[in-house]
Amino acid sequence: MVRNPKTSDEKTSGEHAGAGDAPGAARLPPREAIVEALMRLSAEQPWNDIEIADIAQEAGVSLAEFRDAYPSKGAVLGGFARMIDKQVLEGASDDLDEEPTRERLFDVLMRRLDAMDPYKPALRRIAFALRGDPLSLAALNQVALNSQRFMLASAGISTEGPLGRVKLQGVVIAFARVMEVWLEDDDPALARTMAALDREIRNGERFMERAEDVRRLTAPFRALAQSLTERGRRRRRRDDAREDTRNEDDGNPLGGDPAAAI
Repeated sequence: MVRNPKTSDEKTSGEHAGAGDAPGAARLPPREAIVEALMRLSAEQPWNDIEIADIAQEAGVSLAEFRDAYPSKGAVLGGFARMIDKQVLEGASDDLDEEPTRERLFDVLMRRLDAMDPYKPALRRIAFALRGDPLSLAALNQVALNSQRFMLASAGISTEGPLGRVKLQGVVIAFARVMEVWLEDDDPALARTMAALDREIRNGERFMERAEDVRRLTAPFRALAQSLTERGRRRRRRDDAREDTRNEDDGNPLGGDPAAAI
């Protein structure tokens, strides 16, 4: 993949126009302004020191507008992820349609890292702060699953079928590992990051090949289990049908209509 180092006139996370910028600056919609404000603050101070009132003030919105846009500070990270999703998807092209799946996925995920590059200082602080918070990590995992579903779709990779969820979670974990390298990779060429991404994709390919082999080998057993399950369901339906032939008032002094008890 050919990469262009970031030029000096590209904006960093602290340079994006926000709702609270000086007069004359382009005013962003509240949701986007709040995301940009959080990322600016996160680049400068610890995550746990940032209050929602601080974000609202930085974004130039009221607390009422903040609440209308997001329910919490963490939810703003979900908004950030969707913003990055949109940038990557809008930048997609059909140039790699004929390339192997590995190359398409590599390109999509590198474009995701490129889109996040202006926010790298903020993401480095946020990742450090949330590393020991299992509840936050679980919530972010769901955000990542939603994002990677669209990244895989952009690469022409299906996430449906018996192994779809496994494939999707695998990409989330792999990309998280790559991000750990990327956050510490200050080389404009990102050689370490690209090597890590290539390695994770190849490992994922091998894992999915083994998973597909296991699925094929266990297909007869799954078919037998499904047949036994369906047989049990049919038996229960027959038993229920027999019970339905009885008078619904039998043994019930109020009759079969629940409204009779009113």
